[in-house]
Amino acid sequence: MFRLFLLLSSVLGFLSVALGAFGAHALKNKLDSDLLDIYHTAVQYHMIHTVVLLVIAILVRMFPDVTLFAWAGWFIFAGMIVFSGSLYVLSLTGFRGLGAITPIGGVLFLTGWALLAISAVKNVFNS
Repeated sequence: MFRLFLLLSSVLGFLSVALGAFGAHALKNKLDSDLLDIYHTAVQYHMIHTVVLLVIAILVRMFPDVTLFAWAGWFIFAGMIVFSGSLYVLSLTGFRGLGAITPIGGVLFLTGWALLAISAVKNVFNS
């Protein structure tokens, strides 16, 4: 699981920088300010949660018997796909119907963070 999360976080980190640069340079004069703000939100959450996934990869390596760390990683990953992905598509296409699934991505993020906290309390702080 460590190698997979390390690979995912590396690829997602690369993509977050590339998409951020694309937004800053190629989209600056093509999208209205509302859609550009939505795009920036997607990039911001994408970048932050890429770092979180990298940290989870390290935790999975340090605590291989704690399966909740891996579950936290999968929820964070799914949150990035649903939350940031829906915002990227919404901002680039203007199709606001996708905004309805964005909160699902937020719930996936929250679940990942909660599992991370539970894992830490149960397995790290009680050692």
